[in-house]
Amino acid sequence: MSEKLWQKGYEIDKLVEGFTVGRDYIVDMALIRYDIVASTAHAKMLLKMGYITQEEFHGIGSALEELSDLIEQGKFQIKPEEEDCHTAIENFLVQKLGDTGKKIHMARSRNDQVLTALRMLYKDQLKQIKEAVEDLMKAVGNFSKRYAKVTFAGFTHTRKAMPTNFRSWATALRDALKDDLKLLSVVYELIDQSPLGTGAGYGLPIPTDRKLTAKELGFKKIQRNPIYTQLSRGKFEYLILHLLSQITYDLNRFASDIIFFSLPDIGYIELPKELCTGSSIMPQKLNPDPLELIRAYHSVIVSRMIECSMITSNLITGYHRDLQLLKEIVIDSFQDVKDLLAVMKKVFEKLRVNRISCFNSLTDEVLATQRVYELVKQGVPFRDAYRLIAKELGGGEK
Repeated sequence: MSEKLWQKGYEIDKLVEGFTVGRDYIVDMALIRYDIVASTAHAKMLLKMGYITQEEFHGIGSALEELSDLIEQGKFQIKPEEEDCHTAIENFLVQKLGDTGKKIHMARSRNDQVLTALRMLYKDQLKQIKEAVEDLMKAVGNFSKRYAKVTFAGFTHTRKAMPTNFRSWATALRDALKDDLKLLSVVYELIDQSPLGTGAGYGLPIPTDRKLTAKELGFKKIQRNPIYTQLSRGKFEYLILHLLSQITYDLNRFASDIIFFSLPDIGYIELPKELCTGSSIMPQKLNPDPLELIRAYHSVIVSRMIECSMITSNLITGYHRDLQLLKEIVIDSFQDVKDLLAVMKKVFEKLRVNRISCFNSLTDEVLATQRVYELVKQGVPFRDAYRLIAKELGGGEK
């Protein structure tokens, strides 16, 4: 029979139980592997401190390896009544090892336990995001090389403005992504602090070796203040979502550009059919749905960032169950952004530039500013040259 880690001999109301557990038992399947690794490191620390014997340590290690194998084979699922991965792991250990399994929770709380697993997951996900951004930057760079010198009319106010080229346009996205990677490195550095050993936010009443577990788990350092360790849950999630929103912001803007540039009436860019969907009623339609979804997902990520901020604001120091709701939105956001980056990479690999449409866009008014500066080079004051060309083209100041 599954037992909750907080069980005190009474039965919780079933409606309340289901409500408080929510989807945690499902979401935590993404966390359980990290919690197993952290539990192994924790057991090693308990052995060093003399809280468990060598025999008990080996028993715990073997049982955790068995559990990890079952998960890899798809033969283990967290039960709703277990609430989360932490309870599921301890119940498995108790089932296998009896009283020895009950010792694994010594010198830790579910609070620092979940923080540790989450940060390990976050670090892995940030590495994957970094790789996906770099892959996109390579695709953008290759596109830039292919069409570097193709010149076309740029826009301001959605009206033709001045000539530019696809090297400048593509490099703008690449430079934006470079800045995103700088922000990612800052967020990663903050997350790369071990919370294990801070308990429920007020430290532990027995000695532990936090440096040992931090080293075992690959954290750069330990997060020392136990109260701030708890307070950083929510703060760090907000920073992650802010980072992701900056990436999606850039993808949003360039998705809009590609949609606009590929309009048949403009035609700078051609989207191959395999990147488009069709209409159920209009046979001629090829719709840039993937790019529209990339554009829309930016709002989804921003809304989750605001959701994170609203959930965690106005809470006093210490843990609150409100924080449970952050896990799913952050995990989902990582996957969404990885998908967006992969799709945008595919778009840049397959985009084609219509050189004729680009050339035809360079009409007289687009070259007006260049003509102004040709007069300036001849000694005509800028404002006089500006007005002369404006009058010649039949327009006023814009």
